[in-house]
Amino acid sequence: MERELRCRHRYDRYHLAHDRLIDARNKAGMNVVRVLVVDDQPVIRAGLRALLGAADDLVVVGEAADGAEAVGMARELAPDVVLLDLRMPGVDGIDATLQLARSMPSARVLVLTNHDSDEAVLDAFRAGAAGLLLKTSTPREIVSSVRSVAAGASVLSYAVMKRLVGRTAPVTRIPRASELAAKVASFGESEVKVLALVGAGMSNKEISAALHLSLTSVKTYVSRILRRLGLDNRTQAAILAYELGLSEAGSAAGVTPALVGPDES
Repeated sequence: MERELRCRHRYDRYHLAHDRLIDARNKAGMNVVRVLVVDDQPVIRAGLRALLGAADDLVVVGEAADGAEAVGMARELAPDVVLLDLRMPGVDGIDATLQLARSMPSARVLVLTNHDSDEAVLDAFRAGAAGLLLKTSTPREIVSSVRSVAAGASVLSYAVMKRLVGRTAPVTRIPRASELAAKVASFGESEVKVLALVGAGMSNKEISAALHLSLTSVKTYVSRILRRLGLDNRTQAAILAYELGLSEAGSAAGVTPALVGPDES
C-alpha cells in the first residue's frame, strides 16, 4: 500500500506538468522522449531529473526508488526510456530489466551504474538492456545516450566497450559463440554488413543511410538476423559482433558508434 501511494504521488506530481509540456512540444513539431528515472539515492534522481529536464526533447515522467516500483510505474506511465541503476534494494536493476523486457518491450532500458565489471555488464545486456553507462559519464554522454537508445541504437560506455573489445583472452559473452560464428559465416553479404553496423551501435535509420537500403529492408534484415541466431534483441547481436570483430569492420567502413568518449565525437 505504501509503495502504491508513493507511486501515485510521484505520478500525480509529474503527470500534469509534464503532459502539458509534452503537448506544447508536440504542437511545435518536436518529438519528446519520455524518461523514467530509477535509483535508490534521491540525490542521484534529482540530478538526473534536472539534467534531462534541461533538454528540450527529453522529459522525466516519473521517478522510482527500486526495481519493483520501476516496473509498476513503467506500466502506468509508458516511458520510452527507463534509466536505472543496477544495485538497488529489493528488486535490483537486472531483475527489473528482465521484467520490463518481457512485459514492456517498447520501454528501452538504459543502465546507469557504478558497477562496470564484465559480469555486471553482460548480465545487464542478457536481461535485455539496450545500453549501459557508468555514473562517471559526462552529462553530454548521458543525454546523448538517452536519445540514442530511444532512437533504437545500442549504447555501451566507451571505456567499457574498449576494455571488452580489447581483451586478449575474452570469456564467452554470448552463449554458443562458436556455433553462432558458424551461422554468421553462412550469412549473405548484406546480412553481415547489417550485423557489423548493429555492432557499431547504429540505429536502423543510420544503417539505412550507410548501406543505401530502405528502412523497411533494414528492419527485415535485423529481424532475420536475430531469428537465425536465436538472439532476443539487437544488443545481444551487437555484443556478438564485438566478439567476432565485425564491429571493428563497421567502424572501418566509416560508421560512428552511438556513444563515444568525450573527445571521440
